[in-house]
Amino acid sequence: MVHPKILEVIENDVCTACGACEAVCPAGAVTVDVTAAVRDPDDLSLYEKGAAPNVCEGCFTCGRVCPVVDGYVTDEFANVKRFFAAKSTLPGQDGGLASAIVKSLFEKGEIDCAVGIAMNEKWETEVIILTKASDVDRTKGTKYTSDPVDAILKDAFKKYNKIAVVGVPCQTHAASLIRENVNDKIAVIIGLLCMESFHHDKMQEEIIPNVLGLNIEDVVKMDFGGGKFWAYTKDGGEHNVPISKIAALARNPCHNCCDYTSVHADISVGSVGAPDGWNSVLIRTDVGEKYFDMVDGLEINNDPKPGIFLVNKLTDMKHTNNSGHYLEVCEKFSFDECGMH
Repeated sequence: MVHPKILEVIENDVCTACGACEAVCPAGAVTVDVTAAVRDPDDLSLYEKGAAPNVCEGCFTCGRVCPVVDGYVTDEFANVKRFFAAKSTLPGQDGGLASAIVKSLFEKGEIDCAVGIAMNEKWETEVIILTKASDVDRTKGTKYTSDPVDAILKDAFKKYNKIAVVGVPCQTHAASLIRENVNDKIAVIIGLLCMESFHHDKMQEEIIPNVLGLNIEDVVKMDFGGGKFWAYTKDGGEHNVPISKIAALARNPCHNCCDYTSVHADISVGSVGAPDGWNSVLIRTDVGEKYFDMVDGLEINNDPKPGIFLVNKLTDMKHTNNSGHYLEVCEKFSFDECGMH
């Protein structure tokens, strides 16, 4: 039986559930939900959702697209070409910038597909393929729960040639590895700043009802800011708790992640470092520069406050908190690609 590297990632509970391994496996050997998993080799009814290691074809493509195997960079700002703030007129989180970029690229014919996460009023999410500008409204807002966004690329690659990926650091890291090693149909990668995320049951059944004392269906927006986790409700209420009260409930892989700014994206977007109602923007590649300059209707602030120093501060905080955990796990792996580079 073959032994792909991702099995060790799964066994050590550091799988990010980005979905990349599912997207690229030619044998369907992996399925990703809360975490990547391999199926029972004796249960043939599960074959469509994945295959066991003993039907793995031994190509080891999964290991070449896994962000945990690839490791993390120590300097997340070495590839930043420009930092500024921007906002659009679209509804969305803060300045609605990620939505504006994707919508504009659809309208200009620069992309024929995007992958993102839709959500209903109960904050139940679904990874979807977007094929036109009007689809973008379905994915607006930040969810703070985790879904295997990259897994749906398996279907997208069959039908589309100019794909945009929007995701958090683990997903954009994996998408970059897919573009580099497997499939060049990914046109642009838009990364979101992320400290941590939560499993759906933790958010819906514990944090919102028990910690904040709210009905999930009354919540219209969630956010992190000022050392607190915020939930905004339909009646205009603003509710918050210190991040320290919910940090332990984050997914375990998040406590081993050392990427805050989506360093492998073409464009990174967040709210930290920008004024209220704006997005902070880090242009990282020539591809990112080209596509961002095509976006219409944006207001730009080239000297936002509090500025990039705050992004740096939170990046350092994430590295300090998590790098020791990650490097400790790396010592258990039989391969040496991982680590801080």
